[in-house]
Amino acid sequence: MSLTKQAIDALIFDSGVGGLSVLSEILRVRPQLSFVYVADNAGLPYGDKTPEWLQQRVSAVIAAACSLYTPKLLVIACNTASTLVLPQLRSEVTFPVVGVVPAIKPAATLSKNRVIGLLATPATVKRVYTDGLIQDFAKDCHVVRVGSSRLVELVERKLRGESLALDELTRICQPFLESTPMPDTIVLGCTHFPLVSTELKTVLGGVQLVDSGAAIAQRVQTLMGTSGNQPQPLRKILFTQLDTSIDQLKPYLKSLGLDAAEALIPPKESASGK
Repeated sequence: MSLTKQAIDALIFDSGVGGLSVLSEILRVRPQLSFVYVADNAGLPYGDKTPEWLQQRVSAVIAAACSLYTPKLLVIACNTASTLVLPQLRSEVTFPVVGVVPAIKPAATLSKNRVIGLLATPATVKRVYTDGLIQDFAKDCHVVRVGSSRLVELVERKLRGESLALDELTRICQPFLESTPMPDTIVLGCTHFPLVSTELKTVLGGVQLVDSGAAIAQRVQTLMGTSGNQPQPLRKILFTQLDTSIDQLKPYLKSLGLDAAEALIPPKESASGK
């Protein structure tokens, strides 16, 4: 039996709920956008997975979503995935693909003391793509890199109602605090991390925090043109693994117009990826 695929404005993808920080920025400029958000929580976290696994996994999850929906564009709201899989995805789909990459360029522009920090997943911190961004836009800066998969887990837990321990966040950020001089601008190179910007500012003091959310929203605005203004837009969130903890996300999801989570049949590859 064949099913008719549903047309939507945007398909938004992340390993978990971190990409909702990007979605919230998109909705500021396109409040009537119809979208489906896909969270590959069965594969979370992405930051400690191999490149080969990531390429196969992201492609398979996107293909599963596109078997149900026809988007006008795809947003990869995950720095780890974007720094690796964008060329492959653009060869596999016929619509525009927008990626999220660390905001090294604006951070270098903002920095006064020419010391900037990069807080991202271990994979993003070590990626050759990231090295290229630093060489192209911040070669006159000292860049302090901190990679943490643990912080991704803490953000996921926070959105489920758990408190974020500032002492553990301080330990994660210790390389920034011990740097002399300390970075005056820090790039949040994972879409999860803007969701704990208040806690980060408490730990880091008056440091400027920079992320790519607003820039991605403007890119989506440009690509969408005059479309995407439906009076009752479709809005769904799909998880590759449904569990009871998702119920704890409901207050946050509801603030973005997402009332119920549904399951997306995950690909058959192993979720370990190591």
